[in-house]
Amino acid sequence: MKNYITKSTKSKQVQEIINQALDILESVGIPMDKTERGLERMAVCFLAVANVTKDWSKAIENANLKSRDIINFVNKNFEENISSGSYDDIRRKDLKLLVLADIVVNSGVNKGSATNDPTRGYALQADFKKLIETYNTSNWNKNLKSFNKNRPSLAEILARKRDIEKIPVKLPNGKPIELSLGEHNVLQKQIIEQFLPRFGSDCVVLYIGDTSNKSLHIEIKELERLNFFELSHDELPDIIAYSKKNNWLYLIETVHSSGPMSETRVLELKRMLKDCKAELIFVTSFLTRQEFKKWMLDVAWETEVWIADNPDHLVHFNGHKFLGAYQ
Repeated sequence: MKNYITKSTKSKQVQEIINQALDILESVGIPMDKTERGLERMAVCFLAVANVTKDWSKAIENANLKSRDIINFVNKNFEENISSGSYDDIRRKDLKLLVLADIVVNSGVNKGSATNDPTRGYALQADFKKLIETYNTSNWNKNLKSFNKNRPSLAEILARKRDIEKIPVKLPNGKPIELSLGEHNVLQKQIIEQFLPRFGSDCVVLYIGDTSNKSLHIEIKELERLNFFELSHDELPDIIAYSKKNNWLYLIETVHSSGPMSETRVLELKRMLKDCKAELIFVTSFLTRQEFKKWMLDVAWETEVWIADNPDHLVHFNGHKFLGAYQ
């Protein structure tokens, strides 16, 4: 069995059942392109719906667990401390793929409840419940083959969709990658292909947070060498690039729907990167000056702003540092 979670601080027993859950999910075609923390959350929520803590043969089909019941089960059995107020994450993140794949059934849909109603119940799909009862038995492989025979893999369905809806991008070193479709990633393409060649000073791209694949491009060893903070953290900037020549680490936010490098955001990043070996360069990027105007009052001092429709210029929120006659 593959070891999906390598950096968990949980007990060996809990890590084992989480890895088993992820092995089952990948076997039935659930994409594994989340961060380790995202995979861990998906696994423990799946275990809660199945009512499994050790023994797969005791999986329950009709648990009809509510979002807050799932949080309580996970906290009690899997060494978690998830806030009771984060129930909406269960729907939007943790169980989303399982519901899409029709292996977990959302009973609230049939009752006409609101999308974000915390009383919506979750249960295992009947055939899937029968399958996972045989996990770790001699019948597993035969039953898995039968289960998958007439069911399209969600990973394959999503991969086909992504192959159509892609934005081709070329990194500074010439390596091609593809970002999923969307205005946010259009701006990320501009950052990589227009901003970095102008202002990146021999930069190497160490991380790109694609909207559908947070681990699309990541240079883990180089980030670890720079003493970057835990890579599964939700506070990662959209793009991270490093200039060895200047020992500058560019932390770049691409603003489409979320905010810029605000005073709060900069303070958070500085605290998390207090041991970083590089100097930090904070950059906020916008597609147009019109977009910049909407967020201008939120941009932090001592940061940079780059606007894609004026690619040869920077806006410096940096006081007297750049004051002087332009030659």
